[in-house]
Amino acid sequence: MIEVRPFASLGHANHGWLDTAHHFSFANYFDRNRMGWGNLRVWNDDLIAPQTGFPAHPHADMEIITYVRKGAITHRDSVGNKGRTEAGDVQVMSAGTGITHSEFNLEDEETRIFQIWILPDQRGHRPSWGARPFPKETREGQFVPLASGFAEDAETTLPIRAQGRVLGSTLRAGQTLTYTLAPNRKAYLVPSTGEIDINGHHVNERDGVAIENETTLTITAQKDSEIIMVETAN
Repeated sequence: MIEVRPFASLGHANHGWLDTAHHFSFANYFDRNRMGWGNLRVWNDDLIAPQTGFPAHPHADMEIITYVRKGAITHRDSVGNKGRTEAGDVQVMSAGTGITHSEFNLEDEETRIFQIWILPDQRGHRPSWGARPFPKETREGQFVPLASGFAEDAETTLPIRAQGRVLGSTLRAGQTLTYTLAPNRKAYLVPSTGEIDINGHHVNERDGVAIENETTLTITAQKDSEIIMVETAN
């Protein structure tokens, strides 16, 4: 089953400094049919104005992955972590027993991010944060894990405390990739840029694609495309 969710059908809110779209129910947006996907709970598409951002606020028991699409985001938290993550790179915050953090766009241009929340396998972990650069050229024509809860990915990805992966790929127009999902896995995919076909379904930039009961994914780029996908437990 593949369900394409057009960008226009997502929940939207514009707060002036923040223009956001919600793939799943979040804040004032509620859709009982879009409460999450497996252990994927939140996927927000955020545009943050220059010199603004999210002031300090708390989280607990959530794996929060930020993929920077444009610009940069600067993180600071209550356990002493601070860092700046640039376009194409990823940061992961494991909220665990509780953490307070801020996320600001300190740049002179707008910042665009995907903010992805995944439910952890267990509660009560020690909170942590990390960031890592992922050069786009290593992802061309294939999905590369960016963050993962699987032991086989531990040496090359940011760790998350959940049975899932966040993957990235870039495809040139006309290029095709295939990816195999385990029988007990779902996936949720969004083209950050470009335009693709997946298993016969057409998908535009920033549309969401909910996937289950599909073993092989065949993705062909109609335009140069950058793709982010979460592989998740049911």
